[in-house]
Amino acid sequence: MLSVEQDDEQTIRDIVESFKGKRGITIQLLSKIQDTFGYLPQEVVSKVAKELDIPEATLYGVATFYAAFRFKPLGKYTIKLCRGTACHVQGSLLIAQEVMRYLGVSEGETTDDGLFTLELVACLGCCSLAPVMMVGDDVYGRLTPDKAVKVLESYRKAERGE
Repeated sequence: MLSVEQDDEQTIRDIVESFKGKRGITIQLLSKIQDTFGYLPQEVVSKVAKELDIPEATLYGVATFYAAFRFKPLGKYTIKLCRGTACHVQGSLLIAQEVMRYLGVSEGETTDDGLFTLELVACLGCCSLAPVMMVGDDVYGRLTPDKAVKVLESYRKAERGE
């Protein structure tokens, strides 16, 4: 479980103060926590719920309902693998399977080293390059399963300084 650091205590107090006495704040409150910490740390959600006298279950009920909220930090690089029609027809399912195997994660998960988070998306709008994936802001098209893995290996090598 996350241990809230000293610097975070003031941040949490600031969040609590900005929402104190307000009603109908659940989504805005969760958004503020996620914007601040990058995800919804359990300890932070618990502290804020207690301070604002909101049942923790209420916050988690909303957070688990909406796909926009996450309970784990994102990796350094977010991989967005297109599953749109053009990409699907060109073999994006095989690419997704190979990327998941290579990274050892499923959709929405982050690698143990914190380097990659994998997202399967409906469309990246690069249909002429199908099949396509983005790593961070970089677009890679006309992929095969092997090419996709080579792209990810290049990021890993760059992280190691190779």
